[in-house]
Amino acid sequence: MTSPGLSLQLYTLRDAVADDLGGTLARVAEIGFREVELWNFVDREREFAAALADSGLTAPSAHASLIVADDPAPAFAAATRLGIRTIIDPHYPAEHWTTRDDVTRTARRLGELARQAADSGLRLGYHNHAFELAARIDGLPALEVLAAELDDAVVLEVDTYWAAVGGVDPVGLLERLGERVQLIHVKDGPGTAEPSDQVAVGDGALDIPGILAAAPQARRVAELDDTRGDIWDAVARSFSYLAATEAAA
Repeated sequence: MTSPGLSLQLYTLRDAVADDLGGTLARVAEIGFREVELWNFVDREREFAAALADSGLTAPSAHASLIVADDPAPAFAAATRLGIRTIIDPHYPAEHWTTRDDVTRTARRLGELARQAADSGLRLGYHNHAFELAARIDGLPALEVLAAELDDAVVLEVDTYWAAVGGVDPVGLLERLGERVQLIHVKDGPGTAEPSDQVAVGDGALDIPGILAAAPQARRVAELDDTRGDIWDAVARSFSYLAATEAAA
């Protein structure tokens, strides 16, 4: 089976990115990553283009706030120029996930955005936090209600750690969502809501092998929202673990 790809969400290194984008991407490449997932890229498009070219990294996916955007066209245009193929809305606030009508409206909006994204040669996705899983509608996690109502053109990037924090087993969730999931955020820790509790992938309590096996089609995107240790060490350890796990699969 062809590898789905191994990437790093650059939000993990947001302080380093703010201080020295080029140096940060060069160090990410030295660790062994060949792909990154961009964040906050629209206003720094030229800088990202230069840093990606210099480091040899590619950015097949990126996060941008789209659902609430008055005009998503600038994000789509910048993504296209940077070689991004999947653009993902990373957050739609918790108050929009409490009723079926809320979720239906969100699904329709994502469908509209997906059609606009397709005009720019892009695929559109949505990324969850914990609240989309903790909220239940007719006994189902709101994210699963959304998945059932989405246009086929919309994909999901499941954040497996926040799914666990939301009270849902990420392995079972991935199995139920199936091919809708085209990317997964892989992170580790004790499964608490405190971001700084997160640790390098493979060092925590999540069933990482089970998560990877449940979504063989999905690009693996390593991420830490925060950590109490050295962030660069955690990134390097995460890469080593995931690369070795994928090589052994």
